[in-house]
Amino acid sequence: MKILIAVIIFSAIILFHEFGHFLFAKLNGIGVTEFSLGMGPRLFSFQKGETRYSLKLLPIGGSCAMVGEDTDEEDLPGSFNAASVGGRISVVAAGPVFNFILAFVLAVIIVGFVGYDPAEVVEVDSGSPVAEAGLEKGDVITEYNGYHVDLAKDLYVYMYLNDLKEGDTVIMKVKHDGETRTITYTPDVSVRYLLGFNRSDASSMTVESLIDGMPLQEAGLQAGDTITAINGTEIADGEAYDAYLEEHPLSNEPVEITYDRDGLDYTATITPREYRTPQLGFSYNLGYTKTSGLQVLKYGALEIKYMVRTTLLSLKELVTGQLGFQNLSGPVGVVDAIGTTYEQSKSEGALMLWMNMLNMAVLLSANLGVMNLLPLPALDGGRLVFLVIEAIRRKPVNREIEGRIHLAGLMLLMALMVVVMYNDILKIF
Repeated sequence: MKILIAVIIFSAIILFHEFGHFLFAKLNGIGVTEFSLGMGPRLFSFQKGETRYSLKLLPIGGSCAMVGEDTDEEDLPGSFNAASVGGRISVVAAGPVFNFILAFVLAVIIVGFVGYDPAEVVEVDSGSPVAEAGLEKGDVITEYNGYHVDLAKDLYVYMYLNDLKEGDTVIMKVKHDGETRTITYTPDVSVRYLLGFNRSDASSMTVESLIDGMPLQEAGLQAGDTITAINGTEIADGEAYDAYLEEHPLSNEPVEITYDRDGLDYTATITPREYRTPQLGFSYNLGYTKTSGLQVLKYGALEIKYMVRTTLLSLKELVTGQLGFQNLSGPVGVVDAIGTTYEQSKSEGALMLWMNMLNMAVLLSANLGVMNLLPLPALDGGRLVFLVIEAIRRKPVNREIEGRIHLAGLMLLMALMVVVMYNDILKIF
C-alpha cells in the first residue's frame, strides 16, 4: 500500500509538471506528438488528434514530446522552433511554474486544516544571557543572525545548517506586542564529557554507532558491542547507565569500560572527551497554530517560500562540500521516504496521515520546480538560458551546438541518477 501511494504521489507531481509544458505548447500552436507518464516501454497508449497519450513501464519520469523540439527546422508547421521566442520561454518555464502552483494549492489545504508554525518563544532560561538581553516568553522571532524567519521551521533549518560556535554573538529580531526589538547576546557554554557513542534506544547499552574521533572509537569498540560495566560497576541497561552518570559524572579522569562482544568480555581504559556546546538559552514553538481567511493563503505561500529556500540552502551545502552525494535521494529514495512517512503516520489518525502525505507532495513538487530551473544543460533551466540569450541577441544559438550541450548534460544527469539510485538502494538495504 505504501509503495502504491508513493508512486501515485510521485507520478501526480510529474504529470502536473508535464501538463504545464503540454498546455502552453498547445496555447502557442506547437504540436505535441506524445504526452507520457513514466519511462521505458509503453504499457498503454491511445491516439487523439496529433497526440499519443502513453503510460510507460517505469513510473520515474514523464515527457511532453513536441514537433521539431530537437531539430533546427523552423519552417515545419507547428514546430517548437517555429514559435516565437517568448512563446517557447513560456512553454519551457510552464513545467516548473506548474510545480509551484501545485505545491501552493496543496500547502493552502494543509494550512487550512492544521495551521502554521510561528517561531514563538515558549521558554527563556532564567538568568541566561538571552534573558538578560530582554527576550521574553511569547516573543516571535522574525530574524536570526541576518536570516529572515517566517516560520519556526525556517529557524530550525538555519540552525541545523549553521552550528552555533563558542564565542559567537547571536543577533535576533523579535516581535513583542506589535513592536520589533533587537536582541543581541553571547550564549553561555555547556561543558560535558562524553564517551562518544549512540544507542538504538534509551533502554539499551548496545552501541548502535560510534562518533568519529571520540574515545570509544579510538579504543577499538565497534557497533554491536554492549557496554556492561564502568569502573567495575555493572551497567545492566540504559536506566542504570543514566543513574551511574548522575552519581559519577564523567570528567577528564580515565574510566575503565567493560563491554561484551560475541559473548566475550573486554575492557578498555579511556579518557572522556570534553564537549563544549553553546546554549541558546531559550526554546521556541515547533507546533502548529490554527488560522483562517486570507491568512491561509499567506501562510500557504510562506510554506512554499520555506521549501524553495531550504532546497537552495541544501544545494549550497552540497556545492561547498558540507553535504555529500550520500545525502542526495532519487526516485527510489523518494518512494522509500514517502513509504516511511506513511507507515509512521498511520498511528496518528487519518487526518494527520493525509496531511503528512500532502506535505511530502508539497516538498517534492517545490523541489522539482527549483531543480528544473537550475541553469544546467538538459534541464528546463538550461534550455531557458539559451532562449534568453536568443531573445537578447535576436537570433538563436547554433542549434547543433545547443543540442550537443544538452545531450552531454543529459548523459551526466543520467550518470548522476544511477549513482544516486545506487546510494538509495544501499541506504534501504
